[in-house]
Amino acid sequence: MKQSLQLKVSQQLTMTPQLQQAIKLLQLSTLDLQQEIQAAIDSNPMLEVSEDDSPDADSAQADNNSKDTEPTANSADRDSVSVDETWNEGIPDDLPVDSRWEDIYQPATTPSRQSSSDNPDFDVVSRSSSDESLQDHLRWQLNLSRMSDVDRVIAMAIIDAIAPDGRLTCDIEDILDSVADNPELDIEEDEVLAVLHRIQQFDPPGVAARDLRECLLIQLQQLPDDTEWLKPAKDIVTHHLDLLGSRDYNQLMRRSRVNEEQLKQVLKLIQTLNPTPGVMISPSDTEYVVPDVFVTKHQDTWVVELNPDIAPKLRINDHYASLTKQCSSADSSYIRDNLQEARWFLKSLQSRNETLMKVASKIVEYQRGFLEYGEEAMKPMILHDIAEAVEMHESTISRVTTQKYMHTPRGIYELKYFFSSHVSTDAGGECSSTAIRALIKKLIAAENPRKPLSDSKITALLAEQGIQVARRTIAKYREAMVIPPSNERKRLV
Repeated sequence: MKQSLQLKVSQQLTMTPQLQQAIKLLQLSTLDLQQEIQAAIDSNPMLEVSEDDSPDADSAQADNNSKDTEPTANSADRDSVSVDETWNEGIPDDLPVDSRWEDIYQPATTPSRQSSSDNPDFDVVSRSSSDESLQDHLRWQLNLSRMSDVDRVIAMAIIDAIAPDGRLTCDIEDILDSVADNPELDIEEDEVLAVLHRIQQFDPPGVAARDLRECLLIQLQQLPDDTEWLKPAKDIVTHHLDLLGSRDYNQLMRRSRVNEEQLKQVLKLIQTLNPTPGVMISPSDTEYVVPDVFVTKHQDTWVVELNPDIAPKLRINDHYASLTKQCSSADSSYIRDNLQEARWFLKSLQSRNETLMKVASKIVEYQRGFLEYGEEAMKPMILHDIAEAVEMHESTISRVTTQKYMHTPRGIYELKYFFSSHVSTDAGGECSSTAIRALIKKLIAAENPRKPLSDSKITALLAEQGIQVARRTIAKYREAMVIPPSNERKRLV
């Protein structure tokens, strides 16, 4: 093969660092964007947080400060006087010989710092509502219980086998095998059962149960003996839990020998029980949503505004930028590089805000019916519709609408929520899947509890409104909304 040199002219898209940075900022969520901005401020001396330096704003702020200073000082003086009077009134002239300072004067503390002995309304659940796990909560109670060393080893093995929902995940034989590895311990199955029954009396009620029936029975047994309908409730949970789960109330009334009114009262008592008691103790990670845009209505016009609090206003430090010509070549090069990076970063932020505003404004324009009338008026919309309207690529629209949230009078929604597929109607129009879900939820909310609507019946009712949807599609939408099937929705009025 002969080697040769050839010249060829072609065009190709190159991902420059500036373009990569703009795409990265565009797809960041609000919280991630704040972290990215803070990292840029820490690494680039040219960037600084902008402050309002206008004379009018400063004078107005000074006037406000001067107006607020005097009442604040006076209120502080009054508070100090009242505190001094409280001290003088709370301390008697003569103290008993064997008294302590804490016995006479109790310092003012916040409710969160009061101990359980000082607070009569102290709740074990509130004590454990921080980052404490269910195992920590059970071990804390175990340390307060009188047990032998052998029973404590068994109890620790049982606690370790409890799932976060409070259910015991291992059999008695497995727990026995785990503690029988120690040759110094001679443990039998009856001992494991005895310790298990003791742990089942711990808080929360129903913990360490091996199945749902045992979990409910533990909670019923901890109720006072004079609780109304306690005996029939225990009988139903013990012998007819399968009928209760299938909502076969006619068979349940025959088997338990109660009438309909009595069964209603028994079911009310059973519904007060918690099938997953560990959830009320296990810590939950709370995620906070910060809206990127606000949508408000002013005189029949929907206005879209960026959230001014999602990111600090940045600017280039003029003092450092002016040192470019005064420093040595090495320092000057360092300043120029950081200055260029700061300008790129600010331009990328501005581009992100402009793109977000364009997309959010078009979404509000398309989905004005939703803002006016609710989910049933949601129009079908796909990424291509917005991309064509704002003259951008669909991938850009996808990045903009991911993890970005809009605050509307109807609530906070992710921008992707407004996109949905469509179903053709008999009149030749289109209906969005979101509107169909809203109609399904509305029909189920208005159904007769004794005879819930089946998926086939919902399909027929929607067909009467001109919306042709298959039964399996109704089932898919219903499951997505976490609505049980008709046989599980059946209940006594």
